[in-house]
Amino acid sequence: MSAASWLLVFAAAGLATFLIRLSFIALLGRLETPPLLQRALRLVPPAVLCAIIFPEVLVRGGALDLSLRNARLWAALVAIGIALRFQNVLLTIAVGMATLWALQAALG
Repeated sequence: MSAASWLLVFAAAGLATFLIRLSFIALLGRLETPPLLQRALRLVPPAVLCAIIFPEVLVRGGALDLSLRNARLWAALVAIGIALRFQNVLLTIAVGMATLWALQAALG
């Protein structure tokens, strides 16, 4: 494909993404959403985050890894504790990553 073709593909994909997002903003901005739907939509980001993070933490080599040598599991538990105690995203990320790196160095 030529550079112009790639540019056209990227522009079309960007426009499609913009229109899809705009449709929800325009639609939900004009309609009164029922309280049940509002409560359900508040749960979408945590559900998506769990779907992304849990496999990375709990699965190694295609199998469930709940062993004591799973550095990611321990780092995630430390990060959860920090998040619950301090409610600070940057601190949670920093401590979680430092814990992960330290455990990976210690465990080999």
